[in-house]
Amino acid sequence: QKQFTIELEQLRGYEFKVRFDLDGIAPLLVDETPPVGEGRGPSPSRMLTAAAANCLSASLLYCVTKNQPPDGSLRASATCSLARNEKGRLRIAAIDVRLTLAAELEQAVRTKRCLDLFEDLCVVSASLQDGFPVSVAVLNERGETMYRNGA
Repeated sequence: QKQFTIELEQLRGYEFKVRFDLDGIAPLLVDETPPVGEGRGPSPSRMLTAAAANCLSASLLYCVTKNQPPDGSLRASATCSLARNEKGRLRIAAIDVRLTLAAELEQAVRTKRCLDLFEDLCVVSASLQDGFPVSVAVLNERGETMYRNGA
């Protein structure tokens, strides 16, 4: 099984910086076909993984803060596991997302309630769950787990 990890950092509002774990911009996995464009951008698997992490991040930010999330208050990492199916084709087997909240979000009044709601608000990860597991954990800055789903 092969894996890669992408990282997201909330800058301001719902703007995120994404790091695709690529040297230059080229596919990391030998088995993964370069996208059209001669390998000058992230692969579709990386884009899908980033979309899931971004959607979960934005959903949690929106639930906790509504329209005014504090700048730099959330970081995320998402690890995508790839495996071959019975026909030998490379497929996404699972995505594991970790969201890390800054102290300001951890202590927000709505956070506890939103930990039970935000996954259901995310169109991307909820849709992906029909095909493969998307596990989600929310941590505080000290690395303590505040929430973990059952995937």
